[in-house]
Amino acid sequence: MHRGKVLSLVMAVFFMLALVPSMALAIGGPSGAKLDYGITGKIGEVVVNPYGIAPLTAVIKNGGYYLTNIKVAIVPQTGGQPISYAVNEKHVRTHGGIPVFGLYPDYINTVEVEYDRTYIKKTDHIKESYKIYAPAVYTDPSGLPAQKGAFFGSIKATKVDPEFKDRLYFVNNIALKSGKGTKVIWNNPAGGALEWNYNPEVFIIDTTGAIRWYMLPEPIYTMRSAFHAGVMMGFRQNIDGAMSWGYGQRYAKYDIIGREIFNRELPASYNDFSHFMYNSPDGHYFLRVASANYKRPDGKNVRTVRDVIIEVDENGNVVDDWKLFDILDPYRSIVIKVLDEGAVCLNIDASQAGHTISAEELAKLDQSDRFGDIVGVGPGRNWAHVNSVYHDTADDSIIISSRHQSAVIKIGRDKQVKWILGSPEGWKPEFLSKFLTPVDSKGNKLNCQNSKCTGTDFDYPWTQHTAFKIDSMSKGDILYLSIFDNGDARGMEQPALPTMKYSRAVIYKIDQKKKTVDQIWEYGKERGYEWYSSVTSLTEYQPDKNSIFVYSATAGMQFDIATGAPVGVPSPELVEFKWMAKEPSVQIRMTPCLGYQAFPFSIEKAFSK
Repeated sequence: MHRGKVLSLVMAVFFMLALVPSMALAIGGPSGAKLDYGITGKIGEVVVNPYGIAPLTAVIKNGGYYLTNIKVAIVPQTGGQPISYAVNEKHVRTHGGIPVFGLYPDYINTVEVEYDRTYIKKTDHIKESYKIYAPAVYTDPSGLPAQKGAFFGSIKATKVDPEFKDRLYFVNNIALKSGKGTKVIWNNPAGGALEWNYNPEVFIIDTTGAIRWYMLPEPIYTMRSAFHAGVMMGFRQNIDGAMSWGYGQRYAKYDIIGREIFNRELPASYNDFSHFMYNSPDGHYFLRVASANYKRPDGKNVRTVRDVIIEVDENGNVVDDWKLFDILDPYRSIVIKVLDEGAVCLNIDASQAGHTISAEELAKLDQSDRFGDIVGVGPGRNWAHVNSVYHDTADDSIIISSRHQSAVIKIGRDKQVKWILGSPEGWKPEFLSKFLTPVDSKGNKLNCQNSKCTGTDFDYPWTQHTAFKIDSMSKGDILYLSIFDNGDARGMEQPALPTMKYSRAVIYKIDQKKKTVDQIWEYGKERGYEWYSSVTSLTEYQPDKNSIFVYSATAGMQFDIATGAPVGVPSPELVEFKWMAKEPSVQIRMTPCLGYQAFPFSIEKAFSK
């Protein structure tokens, strides 16, 4: 290019910048080095996706000023949901500026900020607006027709009561596999669940259904690496507002802007995290993992499957573990023999819909050297399938949900079982005294024989997910427990027709001293098969609004029992109820997508504390 044209182009650029009064370009000169950033407001540059994994976030850099009394508001799109929050000064110091959360994708957002700016000894109170473009949502495609759209094809909020309109919901969904799956297996020793991989789809929606945050996992996740793959699960918002979760051979904690707090490999004695990572108020984490090398009574060494809980401190030291194959009965097979093999957690095989494993097949498997993520009995197979853990600080115990035993179990620090919520059918005699007795609201014993209760709405949880103590309501020996009762193998059998299946969100009241349980609330039975989630899902009490949040995460995933052909697409439904209400105050449905768990996200925790 001719030198004169170059100079003309440079002058044109400077002329255009001069027409934009809100932008100054620092170019350096005799007074100092060149600074490569554009200042678009009265402090510093705007950096979108500052840590590489949260594209709908930004930081407005502080420009060298001291900033205090900060407030941020994202101007909503027409008919949209406002997002506003105060920012604690520690977050400004941490990120080098004002953290911006809740941008709309593929949109020029208007962000209003208010703050006190101090320079030398002068403080100015400033209100200003920024125009910030955030990119479109991207998710790794599988190429399969069922994965249509980014995170979901459509979303519909059919009901949102006024007092819930400010809600944001953190959604942990899972995408179908692509051809990038991990091509390795554990073989020294045998078994394990290394190959269990699905692409993460992790995002936050508002009550209009708009996506306001999502994770771009590629910088920290790849199926091509054994130690950076797995299924991202167990997301929880910690007391400090940051998010913790695990995936495969890792467990991690990041703040919502994307800053890494830690991202660690599992301790060497353990492997195969999935499902749940509970953050205790004392700063310790309880992870559902497996043993990396266990010598069975028959002398065989195996990697176990979903049957170990570990407690790690802030520095990653393992301070305790609960090896369930030594605490419970890993050979109890009564539930395993009635599970629908078409949907065992997320190992979904439509061709096996409605089929169960026979006693002969199970016995043959038990005598074989087949170990790994397969339904079976004994260490090295998926006999327990623990999908949640809760640390009850009141008596320093853990509460676990074991899907393949259809049981919720409380176990003390001494590794002794305190109580079991579930059918006593098929348990060894030494456990029978631990079972909770079903009672009515007046404490009268219900007519329950083995796996069925008659003349009552009470039912045990079946192949359930999540069992959480409601701390604010539990006092002394009285414990309130929220559970998502998935409902497969209900009553210890498969029904005559798949359309007879249903799921429930349930609240139980437990008297731990008397060892009784009273079912005080349920929802879902009336919705029938269309709301049935054979796998995944969550029920959890929310103290900020005295509400019950429920995610029926695979509702609509139905198969023809004769042919195995899909007759519906998974359409997760998110609902929230006022305490004990019969009808939801919030009802939002996504389709098509495969859900795992979801929960309300707190902006106040994330930025104000």
